[in-house]
Amino acid sequence: MTALSPARSPLSANLICMASMLIWAAALPAAEVLIRAEPAPLPPVILNAARMVVAAVFLLPIWWLAEGTDVLRRANWLRGMMVGSLLALGALLLVFGQTGTSAVMAAVVSSAMPLVGITMEIILDGRKLTSKIVLGLLLSIIGGILAAGNFDGGLSFGIGAALCLLSVITFTLASRWTVTALPGLSPLGSTSLTVCGAAVTGVAFALAGGLAGLPGPNLDAFGIKEFTALTIYGVGGLAISQLLWIVAVGSLGIAMSALHINLTPFYVMVFMLALGGSWSWVQALGAALVAIGVLVAQGLISFGKR
Repeated sequence: MTALSPARSPLSANLICMASMLIWAAALPAAEVLIRAEPAPLPPVILNAARMVVAAVFLLPIWWLAEGTDVLRRANWLRGMMVGSLLALGALLLVFGQTGTSAVMAAVVSSAMPLVGITMEIILDGRKLTSKIVLGLLLSIIGGILAAGNFDGGLSFGIGAALCLLSVITFTLASRWTVTALPGLSPLGSTSLTVCGAAVTGVAFALAGGLAGLPGPNLDAFGIKEFTALTIYGVGGLAISQLLWIVAVGSLGIAMSALHINLTPFYVMVFMLALGGSWSWVQALGAALVAIGVLVAQGLISFGKR
C-alpha cells in the first residue's frame, strides 16, 4: 500500500482527507469568479499556472520557517520538480479534456480515480483485492457519477475523455510519488517541493501556449476582486488542500484516499447553495453512496455476518 507516514487512526486520517476535499471545494467558487468573468482576466492555462505560483509562494516560506534551511538544502529538488511537473501536466490535460467531451463523460472518467489508485497499488505494491474493496469502489464510482449532478451529453469515449483519463492517471501517480519518492521529507516538505515543480512547469506551459497563439492575460480586467479570488483559489484550492491530501495519502494510501474525491461535487453544491444555488437530492444520494463506499472499502462497516 502507498501509506508511508506515521500511523494515524482511520478516523483521523479520513477526517484529514475530508478536510482536504472540503477546502478544495470551498475554493472552487473563487475559481468561478475568474473563469466566468466577462472578459475573463486569465485564460485557463494561465489561470492554472497562476494558482500554482500562488500556492508555491505560500508554501515555501512556511516550509523554510518550520523546518529550516538545512532541510531545504538537503531536499532532492530535481526529483521533486519532476514529480511536480506531473501535477502541472495533469491539470493541463484536464483543461483540454473537459473542453473536448461531454460533462457526463468527464464525470464518469473523473470518478474512476479510486479504480486507478487501487490498480496502481495492486501492480506496484502487491495489494490484495478483497470483496470489501470491490464493493467500496463500485459504490464510490456510482456515487461519484451521481454526485457530479450533470447528465447532459453523451457517453462517447473520444479524445476529450481520453485526456481526462490521462489527467486522472497523472494526478494519481504524482500523489503517490509525492509520498513514496521523496523519503526523509515531511508532508509539508514534499508538498512544498512538488508544488514548486508544478509552478515552474505550469509557467512553462503558459509561455509555450502564448508562443503557440493561445490568448494571453487581460490585465485590464484583473482588479482587487480577481486578485482575492486567485489568492483563495491558489492558497485554499491548492496549497492547503494538497498538503492535507498528501498527509491523508501517506496514512490511508492513494486508493482509499481517492475514494473521498468523489464527494467533492456534493461539497461544491453545498457551498454554492449558500451562494444562492439549488439543492439536488440526486447529488445527495451520490454523496451518501460515496461515503458508504469509503467505510466499506476500509472495513469500517460490514454487511456480512459477524
